Amino acid sequence: MNDDPLMARARRLWETLAGVPVPFAPDGGPAVVTAPASALCPPAWVGTVLLGDAALITAPTDGTAEAVRRACATLETRALAEPAAVARALPVADVLGPATLAYLSPDGFRPYEPPDVTVATLPAGDPELLKLLASVSEEDAGECGLDEITSPAFVVRETSGLVAAAGYADWPGDTAHLCVLTAPRARGRGLARAVASAATHHALEADRLPQWRARPEASRRVARALGYRELGSQLSVRLRTGQSSAP
Repeated sequence: MNDDPLMARARRLWETLAGVPVPFAPDGGPAVVTAPASALCPPAWVGTVLLGDAALITAPTDGTAEAVRRACATLETRALAEPAAVARALPVADVLGPATLAYLSPDGFRPYEPPDVTVATLPAGDPELLKLLASVSEEDAGECGLDEITSPAFVVRETSGLVAAAGYADWPGDTAHLCVLTAPRARGRGLARAVASAATHHALEADRLPQWRARPEASRRVARALGYRELGSQLSVRLRTGQSSAP
């Protein structure tokens, strides 16, 4: 049984998001459940959250859940969030992820306040934030989630406008889901770390659990520099229509 308080808090979050009562297996391994309204994945997809040595998997129908259970019997637990391994066991049509899930406890926080950077604040939804979002690729805009924040935005402004911003979205279980974006021309200067540090500090002051979900390695490096611990990963897959098991 895992006695890590940070891991336990992260697992409670995803148990809530599953949409039906289901715990992570205390002794590790996968727990598969039918949950059409699961928030682990898009509607009608299979969602997997792997935290430590245990996985929580939601399926949209009983038939799909049974197929996933059969597939799980052929895979090691850590492989359940690996697209190639899952595709060998199930008829996967589309994939989202995997994304790394990292969390932070107050005593693990490493603040970053560079002397040559001024971090200001803006309200969520401010037009300047929308302009920054519009200046990046659709992939970057979707990855950062800056348009979903409920906290104030912590920003760095230069003469050309905003070049970096961070905030967080309120999630269940007093979780603060971090959202960070830096303009491409300003990357590599520590600005993401500066604004993310300010947003993380705000979340911790509000007694929230900071969560950092990321696919790009550059984003993961920023999180690790601030003290976030990578505890697991998330993967969503859509199975081919009319099929629930590998041929």
